Amino acid sequence: MTSVLADARRGHRGLFAFAVAMAVLTPVLAVLAVVDDRVLLGAPLWLKPLKFAISFVAYAGALAWLLGRLRERALQRTGWVIVAASAVEMAIIVGQAARGVRSHFNADTAFDAALFSVMGATIVVLWFATLAVALRFLRQPDPDRAVGAAVRLGLVVTLVGLLEGFAMVALNGHAVGVPDGGPGLPLVGWSTTGGDLRIAHFVGMHALQGLPLLAAVLAVVGRLDENTRVRLVRIAAAAWTGLVVLLTWQALRAQPLLTPDAVTLAALATLVAVTGAATVGTLAAARRTTVPTTV
Repeated sequence: MTSVLADARRGHRGLFAFAVAMAVLTPVLAVLAVVDDRVLLGAPLWLKPLKFAISFVAYAGALAWLLGRLRERALQRTGWVIVAASAVEMAIIVGQAARGVRSHFNADTAFDAALFSVMGATIVVLWFATLAVALRFLRQPDPDRAVGAAVRLGLVVTLVGLLEGFAMVALNGHAVGVPDGGPGLPLVGWSTTGGDLRIAHFVGMHALQGLPLLAAVLAVVGRLDENTRVRLVRIAAAAWTGLVVLLTWQALRAQPLLTPDAVTLAALATLVAVTGAATVGTLAAARRTTVPTTV
């Protein structure tokens, strides 16, 4: 853990400092969510800033660590652009919560509409900045091919997840089939009465942490050779992408996460079966190449 933090700090001091700032802000927002009993769109007023702070800890921290894996200190300016855009978005979210009004999809006044327009611009900036990081890693060889594959594919899936933000802006809301702010799941607030694009957005964005973590776990367990670990990372990335697409499709058909119809369940079962078969096949092939045959 100490090594990861050191790599993140060395990779980009701005991103690392922003992740630390969000980590410090998180418990403050958690306390406000408890002591301030105001509710906005059916959820505790400070829940959205809290969720964004936690998300920015993971996002900025992961990007700082990724930039530390580059052979030269490339993309430093891109990192600062990400810091600036993220800080602006977080400042608006917290500021609007303090005012007791919505930060997203709020056009109640000219001031609120202007702030949301700024947030829309930050989405575009963050997407293209993340794309620049992904393109740089496509040209970057890694001493551990499995980790390199996890980094590159994690960035690609994250970009897919970030695209959900554009879809929400186009629809002027995150709920489908019901108004924003209805009954939702505890903590996350995802709609329990209609579709919710935030689910696929959340799942997609966190491939940036999940796939490299999987590669790290595979490196220390199972005594797997490098080729097998690369294949398993690719299978996981394909499954992760499939899940993001499935969750988006489910949301666009106005289905709550926990009450899918038979078609959605069949698609999920197919995804699980294909992923499982590919994983078992890969592990079986690895076992055949490592276990000596006897006559």
